[in-house]
Amino acid sequence: MRVLRVLSLSLAVVLAGGLVALGGGLTGNAMRFSSTAAAATTQSFDRSDLDRSCKPCQDFYQYATGGWAQHNPIPPAYASWGHFDALQNKNQEVLRSILESAAGSKNTFPGSIEQKIGDFYASCMDTKQIEADGIKPIEAELGRIAGIENKAQLQEEVARLQGLGVRALFRFGSEQDDKNSSQMIGSADQGGLGLPDRDYYVESDDRARQIREQYMEHIGKMFQLAGETNESATSDARSVLATETEMAKASKTRVELRDPEGNYHKMNPAELRALTPDFSWDAYFHTIGFPEIAEVNVGQPEFFQALSRQLASVPLEDWKTYLRWHLLHAFAPALTANFVDENFNFFGRVLTGAKEVQPRWKRCVVSTDRNLGEALGQKYVAQAFPPEAKMQAKAMVDNLVAALRADLATLPWMSDATRHEALGKLAAITLKIGYPDRWRDYSSYQVTRGRYLENIQGGSLFEFHRQLAEIGKPVDRTEWEMTPPTVNAYYDANMNEIVFSAGILQPPFFDPKADDALNYGGIGAVIGHEMTHGFDDQGRKYDAQGNLRDWWTPQDLKNFQERATCVEKQFDGFAVADGLHENGKLVLGESIADLGGITIAHMAFERTLAGKAAARKIDGFTPEQRFFLSFARVWGTIARPEYERQLTKTDPHPLPRFRANGVMMNIPEFATAFSCQAGDPMARPADQRCRIW
Repeated sequence: MRVLRVLSLSLAVVLAGGLVALGGGLTGNAMRFSSTAAAATTQSFDRSDLDRSCKPCQDFYQYATGGWAQHNPIPPAYASWGHFDALQNKNQEVLRSILESAAGSKNTFPGSIEQKIGDFYASCMDTKQIEADGIKPIEAELGRIAGIENKAQLQEEVARLQGLGVRALFRFGSEQDDKNSSQMIGSADQGGLGLPDRDYYVESDDRARQIREQYMEHIGKMFQLAGETNESATSDARSVLATETEMAKASKTRVELRDPEGNYHKMNPAELRALTPDFSWDAYFHTIGFPEIAEVNVGQPEFFQALSRQLASVPLEDWKTYLRWHLLHAFAPALTANFVDENFNFFGRVLTGAKEVQPRWKRCVVSTDRNLGEALGQKYVAQAFPPEAKMQAKAMVDNLVAALRADLATLPWMSDATRHEALGKLAAITLKIGYPDRWRDYSSYQVTRGRYLENIQGGSLFEFHRQLAEIGKPVDRTEWEMTPPTVNAYYDANMNEIVFSAGILQPPFFDPKADDALNYGGIGAVIGHEMTHGFDDQGRKYDAQGNLRDWWTPQDLKNFQERATCVEKQFDGFAVADGLHENGKLVLGESIADLGGITIAHMAFERTLAGKAAARKIDGFTPEQRFFLSFARVWGTIARPEYERQLTKTDPHPLPRFRANGVMMNIPEFATAFSCQAGDPMARPADQRCRIW
């Protein structure tokens, strides 16, 4: 798995019983602000989405989305439901039509896009064959694990399983060198856990202990499905939990993982050998087929030191049990219905509160997108993303860049030396909209209508080897890290680029027929969010070329950190449930980006109004009010309590209600638009407002 410091916008969604995760240079000095709605038909939003019983200055999120929440209950197969999910669902319907057409075609050319996506989808939908095969598709791997006789063979099997998509022991792939962003190096990071985060293993509260018990029960049931007796499965489940707990104790926290300097330790083969005397990197590189790897960034050296000691001390049979579990864990969604159901029972029902497994077709759409995303994406773009939408989105980005440039040029707390660097970085940001200019070549990935699991393993091997082949080579700056139908956007600090998929450039985020207020409050704030990531608490550590370099004066850094601390403390104060609060340090980057995004989007929006007669109200709201309503509407989401707890512990994004209200409380223009008064919850006192940009 390629490890990138990509700061994404969207929430994850629950699929198949697990979690699927679910932004040309911009230069020039002219201050141009164009209207995105020129010659467009003004669109309204559904006023029934509002909760008129709630005052906007008391709880704006409830006011803007409370009505929507009442008539949009969470579907049983989801852990949460919001506008991200609704749009993703709409995109999946488009993909389903494409895939069913390809699967049903009798005239596809072998090796063509249509053949690959059609056969992959058809193999996933062939439940008759999957049920008939039972556990046969993984019997060979189970046999290899059973035949392990020593630690050398154990490590060889780990390397083999990682290539097939099994996340055993740690993660290995390729990444840009943080301090030489033009080159790709190897990347080794902590991993190997079955639960979503290391805290699930080490926390001592009743909820954490209960989840560990249920996790152990789940492991035991999976072993029984694979043919073990109840007694053996129970014993093996205890062994797995004990092994993973020791790995978790050596793992960094989510907050610690947000520190790029603390996760940069470039090593050569000799240094790797010294780091892990009981794990042979030379043998590992040979097994994965890339013995010439010369440089690896070891993200968490302490984890690998502890893992090396654990490899020496834990009995071989316990490690074999651990590998059997992770083999079952990785491939359960591709096996028979009893594996799928048991996998969902824990990772869906227990951890997130979802009530039902997603329909088969949705799981197969997601799986095809994950394995053949840019092949399927070509077909999606042809249907759902016309060229004029790309041009209009580009015009909005230009407007927001100009607004941020003007803001940086006048920030009172930033010195000229730092300002010069910041403006240079902004000018160097690369923009990617909709889809790649060059599509990925899948010719070496053989797809058939045979066993679905073989297609899954083939896709994992294709991607694993594709990434490993990048090591030691110049960076390919045309690459995308998400597929075109994805409802998301991201900023990549090493690339210094913002990327917006065709999937998110759809209503309610972006509508070519909508007025500026709705578009700037929706996709405009998304664009501003991603641009601001280049200057958040992580992104600010990278320069215009994407290198990890300190370009701030000491005083400017102090000024920035004081303002960032304000955001951190504000989010620390948001209560989720039962004594659980948002973790201000964990969500700091996303919260800074949300605050910057709405601020910059509002600046750009105001420029579209300059020189025009006062705009009439639409749906009873002024353009300013519609702008803020559009922003809050995007975050309309209902989530199950179990899922909110999981997100609060693991997700660097705040919960949606805090994303909307937390930002608005700091925006005086919002208070003016809705006539909020001193003392109103949505109008923080001037001396308590968090303001960076």
